[in-house]
Amino acid sequence: MVWLTYRQHRAQLLVTFGALILLGGILLVSALEATSWAAGHAPDGCPGSSPVCHDFNRGMFDRYNAVYQVFGYLPLVGPALIGAFWGAPLVAREMERGTFRMAWTQSVTTLRWILAKLGLLCVAVVVAGAALAVMVGRWNVVFEGAFPDSSFTNPGKFNIVGLAPAAWWLFAFAVGAATSAILRRTVPAMAVTVAVIAVAIPAVIVSHDLYAKPDRQVGVSRDALIANGDVIVAEMWVAPDGRVADGSLSSVCPPAAGVDPSSSRAELAEQDCLLAKGYQAAFDVHPASRFWLFQSLQALLLVGGAVALLVVTVRRTLRLH
Repeated sequence: MVWLTYRQHRAQLLVTFGALILLGGILLVSALEATSWAAGHAPDGCPGSSPVCHDFNRGMFDRYNAVYQVFGYLPLVGPALIGAFWGAPLVAREMERGTFRMAWTQSVTTLRWILAKLGLLCVAVVVAGAALAVMVGRWNVVFEGAFPDSSFTNPGKFNIVGLAPAAWWLFAFAVGAATSAILRRTVPAMAVTVAVIAVAIPAVIVSHDLYAKPDRQVGVSRDALIANGDVIVAEMWVAPDGRVADGSLSSVCPPAAGVDPSSSRAELAEQDCLLAKGYQAAFDVHPASRFWLFQSLQALLLVGGAVALLVVTVRRTLRLH
């Protein structure tokens, strides 16, 4: 079954791992070039959030933003391609070509056939996703501090480092396999798979706020939280008596005559006024230390969904026999 699975799916295997090698080469070259450039241009202590690093960080961002933008597509494109080209043809292609009649009438039972295929391809998908996470994680270290967001605050980066790529790719493969077994037509299965993944990705990202109750931090600056890599969930003002101020504070600090209340000038003046009257800025945040907690919880959610979908795939395949 190992040889048969490889022969039937070698195109997907070779293209996927070939693309990973190409991406790894791009990341390696850009990281080496960036390290060399930084050695000749970075002030002491840079990259980082210090004001002295501003020009250097901007230069780094401008030079490597094109590579960085690739990451914006990977969290969606990667799972979509895995689901559409690995999962969706799994059973549907056998049904369309009629090859299941030969495969399922040999000494290999239908159950063993589908379990072997699912098991081997799941391992390959997880290995590929883990390889992507390692490459991007190592690349990201070179640029840490130079870009304005962290792997925790940016949902795109969060989903291509750590446990996320392997979990997402496994889930996407399971979506494609289940859709393949249900629809039994490759092209419709591919379309439905991409649609499901396109809906699942934002739904899972939105669910992050349910993983843990945010901490409230009072008297800290927004910039300090961003520099620390914390995720800001909500921001508010706390009155001198400790109560959270509800609604507009224009009655406490009305805008000056002739100043547009919606302008940045009016906003800064209001902040200075509130601070002078004893108000403090407060934020509900998920600290950066929760990165691996959120990674683990998301991975468990996706792996649980994948297992359920793989069970559906097995049961539907057995019913087709």
